[in-house]
Amino acid sequence: MVETALDRAHGAMETAPEDDTARLAFYHAIADTELFLLLKSEALGDDITPEIFDLEEGRFVMTFDLEERLAEFCDNPAPFAALPGRVIAGALAGQGIGIGVNLGVAPSAFLMPPEALGWLADTLAARPHLTKARPVAFDTPDGLPARLAEALAQRLEQLPGLARRAFLARVTYEGGQQGHLLAVEGADARNQPAIAKAVSETLVFSGLEAGELDVTFLAADVHVPADLRRLAHGIDIPEGKPAPQPARTATAPGMDPARPPKLR
Repeated sequence: MVETALDRAHGAMETAPEDDTARLAFYHAIADTELFLLLKSEALGDDITPEIFDLEEGRFVMTFDLEERLAEFCDNPAPFAALPGRVIAGALAGQGIGIGVNLGVAPSAFLMPPEALGWLADTLAARPHLTKARPVAFDTPDGLPARLAEALAQRLEQLPGLARRAFLARVTYEGGQQGHLLAVEGADARNQPAIAKAVSETLVFSGLEAGELDVTFLAADVHVPADLRRLAHGIDIPEGKPAPQPARTATAPGMDPARPPKLR
């Protein structure tokens, strides 16, 4: 049996049911996984109609992290749409419908009720706040939980080609305010929002209460301050070709916010 990333995240959550961090990590995995959404009929133009199941727990659509699992669930060929979990959550939130994941076909079988789906969609829709502050001193990132530093490194490794390197440090701003800063080197302006969003989500799903991390981008013609380079925890970002940025935020059939799926 193939074990997927979703299986592992679900297993960690089941092993530690009281661990908020493990539960958040599973929800994050659902958001980042391409899911095969079972449809009632073939897509018609830009519209899709998910198959809705009325269960004791409520109304749910069915999704699977492998096409083979969807086929096992259906027994016969069935129409589907392959979409990131975050896109499905955003399209269905607020409609009283939950998501069933791998029901009956995998150890990661899970029902996400409408309330949890709404929370996930709201969390993923949040955007980082823009502020202005002038750093005056840098130090080692003491006090930052090791699991957050590890999560940031893992997330940035998934963004090949979007930047060259990041520096995680403790910072003191003009006026005396202190905090933690992630300074990103070599990111084009068009890639900066995606990086900031990825860092923001990593912070939220880390499970840290009242966690805060500032993100700044170093211009290509600006040298990294010597004390930042010396004291910070460096994170290399793999080289590679950046994923093309879509002109619209939702282009998959039926997932345009202005034209949600028809739920009959």
